[in-house]
Amino acid sequence: MGLLVSVAAQAASAADCPGHPDAIGTSRTIVVDPRAHPIVGTMQYAKTLPLEDHEVVLTFDDGPLPKYSNQILDILAAHCAKATFFLVGRQANANPEGVRKVRDAGHTVATHSQNHPTGMDRLPLDRSRQEIEQGIASVTAALADGTAPAPFVRIPGLRTNDGIEAFARSKGLQVWSADFPADDWRNVSANRVYDLAIKRLEAKGKGILLLHDIQPRTVAALPRILHELKVRGYRIVHVVPATPDRPATPTEPPQWQLHPPSEMVAVSRWPKVPKFASSGPAVLPAPVLSDLDWHTTDLGVRTPRRGRGVPLPPVAPWPRQTTLPPAATLAALPVPAASLFKIPETARMTLLASSARRAASTALARAMEVSSAKLAGKSRHGRAAATQPPASAGQTAQAPQGAGGIAAKPAAQAKRNGRSVRVAGLKKR
Repeated sequence: MGLLVSVAAQAASAADCPGHPDAIGTSRTIVVDPRAHPIVGTMQYAKTLPLEDHEVVLTFDDGPLPKYSNQILDILAAHCAKATFFLVGRQANANPEGVRKVRDAGHTVATHSQNHPTGMDRLPLDRSRQEIEQGIASVTAALADGTAPAPFVRIPGLRTNDGIEAFARSKGLQVWSADFPADDWRNVSANRVYDLAIKRLEAKGKGILLLHDIQPRTVAALPRILHELKVRGYRIVHVVPATPDRPATPTEPPQWQLHPPSEMVAVSRWPKVPKFASSGPAVLPAPVLSDLDWHTTDLGVRTPRRGRGVPLPPVAPWPRQTTLPPAATLAALPVPAASLFKIPETARMTLLASSARRAASTALARAMEVSSAKLAGKSRHGRAAATQPPASAGQTAQAPQGAGGIAAKPAAQAKRNGRSVRVAGLKKR
């Protein structure tokens, strides 16, 4: 259906251009309200003109310059194509007749500052305001019919800023950027201008084309561009401002986007989360104790086997409903008996005996260390350890008393076994 509409629009455009069967023509005119949409052009902004797919708006900057601007007007007339011309005030003062030619040919006359400063965004805001206002005044004077140019303005080099845009908005002006350029202001060939225009338009699918009517390369490239646009199914759209007698073309907000979200995409139509009025914080029910009563007594039960000796999986221990006693009964729990904390007598004796054995072992080790030290001291003073009178049978070395009343005799046992002599001899050597 879209292809049929495109073909029909092109046929009508060609029919409106008698004597030029290959003309692309102008498919339609749209009326825009600058106050409703103060900025357009995706080279700088999120919005552009409300164009359909394969629609192009032709724009030309920096004129009028008779040598080349007049040739541009002749090429457009041969194709019955309408465009928007952003004229420089100083050029309009020097060539007022060129301004009127643009108007008389049915194109839209717009402004492009007074002196075309290259860094307008770096100028003081008062100077930028003066550039815009003087440019409008010069073009208005060149028209010489009491009418003003369209409230469309393009900042030189697209070098704008927030202050310039706010001032333009306060004056009811629409700031135009572009959707794609052809770089015809650079030192490139006409073939390069043609290639860039078509390549970038194909990448965008539609939009505002930025050209210059003061460049010889643009004059050479424009006929090829218009011819290729028609071959590829593109259509020319003319843009005019709204007036009290000419209301704006009805549009929807998505149409002002270069690529609006598709109606087939679920995300673009996803319902928004509603905002509910809540009287207070939500109160969640407390969990029931019976929900936490897991019965695990049958976890180890084996179920019958089935099929070639493969055991069936055990039954899952899901919670079961259990009837609990009343809450009052649960609150009054019995006090544990004192007998639960008593340790049996046999266990206490076992603990004491273990402590006594550990104490006796410690005392024996300490006595052996003391005896060895004394024997070593006597040897150093020339007394042999063997001249010591033997201990009588009734004499016993007193060992420290342990925790359980058990005593040890480390010195007597060491002498009977001859260990003290050997230990002293080892220490002497």
